[in-house]
Amino acid sequence: MTEKNNEKTIKAWAMFDWANSAYNLVITSTIFPAYYTIITTTQEHGDKVYFLGKRFTNTALSNYALSVAYLIMALLLPILSSIADYRGNKKIFMKLFTYIGGFACAGLFFFKLETLEIGIICFALAAIGYAGGTLFNNSYLPEIATVDRQDQVSAQGFAYGYVGSVILQIICFIFVLKPELFGITDASLPARLSFLLVGIWWVAFAQIPFRTLPSGSPNYAAINKSKIHSGFQELGKVWKQLKGMTLLKRYLFAFFFYSMGVQTIMLVSAGFGEKIFHLGTPNLIAIILIIQLVAIFGAMIMSYFATRIGNIKVFIAVVSIWISVCIGAYYITTATQFYAMAIVVGLVMGGIQSLSRSTYSKLIPENTPDTASFFSFYDVSEKVAIVIGLFSFGYIEEITGSMRNSALSLSSFFFIGLILLISLLYQKPQTSLKNIVIE
Repeated sequence: MTEKNNEKTIKAWAMFDWANSAYNLVITSTIFPAYYTIITTTQEHGDKVYFLGKRFTNTALSNYALSVAYLIMALLLPILSSIADYRGNKKIFMKLFTYIGGFACAGLFFFKLETLEIGIICFALAAIGYAGGTLFNNSYLPEIATVDRQDQVSAQGFAYGYVGSVILQIICFIFVLKPELFGITDASLPARLSFLLVGIWWVAFAQIPFRTLPSGSPNYAAINKSKIHSGFQELGKVWKQLKGMTLLKRYLFAFFFYSMGVQTIMLVSAGFGEKIFHLGTPNLIAIILIIQLVAIFGAMIMSYFATRIGNIKVFIAVVSIWISVCIGAYYITTATQFYAMAIVVGLVMGGIQSLSRSTYSKLIPENTPDTASFFSFYDVSEKVAIVIGLFSFGYIEEITGSMRNSALSLSSFFFIGLILLISLLYQKPQTSLKNIVIE
């Protein structure tokens, strides 16, 4: 049994967020979206590209690629997590996905317009690595922290992630802004070098949690069919348990809908800023850096208020802000307005991610051995939400010709999530955690 609230273990766990958040910032939020949009927008074809012989709007193609990646993970993670719980070897899966993601980011070093297919495939593989690693890291939370500390520890992980990613982003920023200092003459090299650095950073810093986090059962024999069958049985057992946990089940539905909006906005906001306002890579990096710094305080602030008024009431307030962001994105007309809205997004972005993870962790019965299987439901909900959110965003842009319409449509997902969150306030007490989460 892992000792809970051990500071060394908690810091090592948080370092995984430090390691993989570089992917989230550089690849999904700043340099890659700007680089991708610029190199795939040409005088000859405009914003249209050809992938495997089919014609797509460039930003819609990247959204579809992410959708496919997260759909694959939504199908795989329940199986893998149940096997990991059955065998007690979730750190092995955590390592596997980390290496997939890190090497895929490094592979983006070779991405140019003439290698579009390779770039899109590496982009999707990096997302797969990130999603898988995050699931198994999240599943450690109830093992390393007691219920009363899980909001704080979850926020600490996100804070580490924001700080680590900002440090690497600044390093990349120097390459992008001052390539002449390094004798770089190829205009595409600073961005591609940034992708390579993300892969190295991700794999290198992940070694800290790999060395410290518990491995589980020492049974590492080859998995055979009977073990896989047992993994499915374990997953079925968790599903049956979820049926009897009304509060947890309702929260998952709410999380599913508001995640469609949150995760989609996080993944498309950089592309939106570049395509609508032509911000350019330097301006885009600068505003995202500000968002990251603001998000650190957002995570801490939401954690503070959650202890005072309850997690669900904080969610209701924050999701209401997200709805206003979607509506505002439809109407804004200047880069200054986009910057102001981006800061608001940063304030609520870190908090809602951190509190979502800790709220779910609190609602899992204490001393549950199959935490990876429980967190697979959490992650599958998020991944399916991303698939639906990204696909709808890309599809609406293709049929209407405007990303503004796509942004406005996301408000409907937040609204459904808001209604479900409000309904939780009227849920009859069925757990001692109700006071922590709701009241």
